[in-house]
Amino acid sequence: MYLSAAEIAARVSELGAEIAADYAGREPVLVAPLKSSAVFLTDLSRAMPILHAIDLIELASYSDGQRGGVRLLKDLDMTIEDRDVIIVADVVDTGLTLAFLTRTLAQRGPASISAVTLLDRPYRRLVGSIDLRYVGFTVPDELFAGYGLGLEEQWRALPDIRIVPAQALPAAATDAA
Repeated sequence: MYLSAAEIAARVSELGAEIAADYAGREPVLVAPLKSSAVFLTDLSRAMPILHAIDLIELASYSDGQRGGVRLLKDLDMTIEDRDVIIVADVVDTGLTLAFLTRTLAQRGPASISAVTLLDRPYRRLVGSIDLRYVGFTVPDELFAGYGLGLEEQWRALPDIRIVPAQALPAAATDAA
């Protein structure tokens, strides 16, 4: 096990209190990309003792042979104009997805946009201009499962976060490595 359920709960509680203090008197919108952020979003929402809204968005990575990108599969259901938006991410590494989401949401006229992530890999960053204001844990370059994080739709329901051993990876993933 890499992070126990108790360690995660304690840190999420701290993040919720910090965000609530920073946004006191305002009603931010928590925007989370599906699927892996859903568990973190739920626990973070419960840890924030201020009024706030929640909306979900779904993104997909793609590659056109030359370079990768991000596309929108499911858009927000609510308007975010003049609202404080907090993007709730499971893992931020290259920053490409967070940068895409920030740019996409910024076009809709929010009062502010910031981000919180459960796991951060700053040493993998390809994008320098992202507002990653809240970080749960800085983690090594490993594949993680549990607490909403999955591999081929497995292990998302684990209450803790574990490193996925190489022998558990599908053959296609290990052949590419």
